[in-house]
Amino acid sequence: MELDFECSDLNAWKEALSKYGDRIESLSKPNLVSLDDFYCNQLPCLLHQRNPNPHITTSELSKLMQWKLTRGKWRPRLLDFVSSLDESLVKSASEKAFGSLPDISKAVSELTVLKGVGPATASALLAAFAPHLTPFMSDEAMQAALGNSKDYSLKQYLLFANQLQTKAKELSSEGDCFTPSDVERALWSCAVGKSLNQNPKTNRSRSSKRKRKN
Repeated sequence: MELDFECSDLNAWKEALSKYGDRIESLSKPNLVSLDDFYCNQLPCLLHQRNPNPHITTSELSKLMQWKLTRGKWRPRLLDFVSSLDESLVKSASEKAFGSLPDISKAVSELTVLKGVGPATASALLAAFAPHLTPFMSDEAMQAALGNSKDYSLKQYLLFANQLQTKAKELSSEGDCFTPSDVERALWSCAVGKSLNQNPKTNRSRSSKRKRKN
């Protein structure tokens, strides 16, 4: 199923979002299922439990980076940079970033002082903390919303976030709560599904690998 960004059919968006977990599994990438569970389910709880000053630790940020690179494009140098960050710097930067919301521009800027953390990685952390406000800057969703997935600047992210916030409000108007992060995952899910359909040999290979593991 293809999902155009302009589509206003709530059921189509719900269907795409419902396939997210299956798409994660279908990629058959090492540790992606467990990393995605950490990012989507465990990390948000960890961040919000740290009242009154929510923050992330260096090890958690490193794991978030592993998730981002495994779900997208692998760039090991970024992981090396993040894994070697000073704990106190990570804590301070993330506290300031979370405290800056709903000012997304300021929140991203507070995080990008950390080596290896650009707007895309910053968006992933902010999305884990405030999915109702900030979507992850994935290539697939960027391409769908803006027609460009090569510009990772703060300016481009703000345009992207605004587009997904608007779409989320549109899809929530009937009483359903659809967040900007839901919009991103639906777009990602649809793009990955389309890619798998266009590469049936790769898809069959991944399926056979899963069967051998089971």
